[in-house]
Amino acid sequence: MCRISGIVNSGIPIIELESVVRKMCNLQQHGGPDDEGVYTYKESNLVLGNRRLALLDLTIAGHQPMTYRNYIITYNGELYNFLSLKKELITLGHQFITETDTEVILAAFAQWNTQSFARFKGMFAFALLDKEKKALYLVRDPAGIKPLYYSTTSGGICFASEITAFKPVPFLKENNATWPVYLMAYGHIPEPVTTIVGVKPLHKGCFLKYHLNSGEYNLQSFSHYSYSSTIYKNDNVEQLIHDCLDNAVQRHMLADAPVGVFLSGGLDSGIIATLAAKHRQSSLNTLSIYFDEPEYSEKKYQDLMIQRLHCRQHQYLLEESTFHKEFPAILSAMDMPSCDGVNTWFISKYARQQGLKAVLSGIGGDELFGGYPSFTRIRKALLLQQLPSLATGMGGRSKYKRINRMAYLGMEGIKGIYLFLRGHFSPFQIAKQLGLYENEVWKLLAEDPVLPDIYHIDPQNQASWMEFNLYMQNQLLRDADVMSMKHGIEIRVPFMDDDLIRLAYKINTSIKYAGPLPKQLLIDSFKNELPAAIWDRPKMGFSFPFAQWLGASSYVKDLMNNGNNKSRDAYNKFINGRMHWSHLMSLLIMRKRGVY
Repeated sequence: MCRISGIVNSGIPIIELESVVRKMCNLQQHGGPDDEGVYTYKESNLVLGNRRLALLDLTIAGHQPMTYRNYIITYNGELYNFLSLKKELITLGHQFITETDTEVILAAFAQWNTQSFARFKGMFAFALLDKEKKALYLVRDPAGIKPLYYSTTSGGICFASEITAFKPVPFLKENNATWPVYLMAYGHIPEPVTTIVGVKPLHKGCFLKYHLNSGEYNLQSFSHYSYSSTIYKNDNVEQLIHDCLDNAVQRHMLADAPVGVFLSGGLDSGIIATLAAKHRQSSLNTLSIYFDEPEYSEKKYQDLMIQRLHCRQHQYLLEESTFHKEFPAILSAMDMPSCDGVNTWFISKYARQQGLKAVLSGIGGDELFGGYPSFTRIRKALLLQQLPSLATGMGGRSKYKRINRMAYLGMEGIKGIYLFLRGHFSPFQIAKQLGLYENEVWKLLAEDPVLPDIYHIDPQNQASWMEFNLYMQNQLLRDADVMSMKHGIEIRVPFMDDDLIRLAYKINTSIKYAGPLPKQLLIDSFKNELPAAIWDRPKMGFSFPFAQWLGASSYVKDLMNNGNNKSRDAYNKFINGRMHWSHLMSLLIMRKRGVY
């Protein structure tokens, strides 16, 4: 796992490009504390940079950027099937001098060119230089687990793992003034929007080929997921899920450095921990956070799992005083603004204190198997969306959040459904807070993101699609990556294993979402291996007592009250129980960044 950056620019001297790339790498040092490297290709005015977090082959042999024949790579990620690929490549005549997956990517590209990308199973974002064909490839994994941002100009191309890393780039200085609109609507900034004009994320499952001689580039998809609903109950689906996730966890445990598991006390983390313990019980570390506030603490469920697993357990009482001490640093650590991620900050910090470098997380289980309320609410939402625009357009001006969000049902497609079910502020409220005309807000939200028409699939699969591609993609995975890497920790997500995603997408909805409990099929697949109290319990999520902690924060009070009348009024609404803490978080971030 690493942080990467690079520039191709014909109009800037190569020595200046090297300086810029080194600065870009230094800004990402937290995500790659073990090593740094720069590769210069003077012939094309190209510089590649890397900050390394060593998890495979901890020796200097894993140094990046790495060279193999005429190919050079700077790589961020983990390839979980690299050993089988390596074995196949050896039979084809390739030789290896390291124990890294990085070298396997290079050899695979040498053997199969761009067709190699579809063979990779894992999480990855990399830049690969082909000196013979004078081409640079930017590549991102099919599930979009690892981030990769880029900008193309008339003079070349620039890329990095984090938006923050673009600060030293002289031709990327214009801030995107529209990002607060998206943050207030979504609670995050949805792809392809970023906070810098001209910078956007590489779409997942795609590669960009940049021609060094001409400056031309093209984008191409190499992998995607689609619903087929071809697996039914009589196909022994529970065993298929069990075996597929078991194999995924085993692959995700692969490392030459210590690995742990986040153990929240919920179903998904319980399954991951159970499977991980089976493969590495004697050396497995579990990490848990609990609170003094009983309505938020899951300690009793964590204790049940800990007693069952017999692993090295690490439980941390997160007190309110610790939250207040860390909160300003957490806001500063955000790469792209988000109303979440605080939980990941703390659990990653504790993982680092235990000397871990990689930790498994249960992200993805809810999205694939129906763990959110949206799976039961979407049918009603789709019916409401068919009402005349006059009825839905009345939302946005009420003191009730759900009525406000009805305004979004005036937007066609899954975007309107998502914002109705998960949106934060209505366009009317956004316009009022930001001093814009309401039609400006509607126009921006209509323009981005551009989403496909998915009305042809079952409503519950529509819910799965939007949770997977909007909420998880733009908030959970991004927050997990940024906050963990701030502490030099890699979060691995076995539920996002390529084989498991494809399996889940094939299961017919009549059984995938059936049963009295959310994720009943997932429960049934592992019921015999988990205590009943873990799966037969109310869902709490991985959350903190934020409302009361934020309300007691002098930092929050000062930040909001030292703003304008709007920020003071918003703070008073929150204190008086008329604003959700996650909505306040969006405003806090905007205040912190000086745009509110």
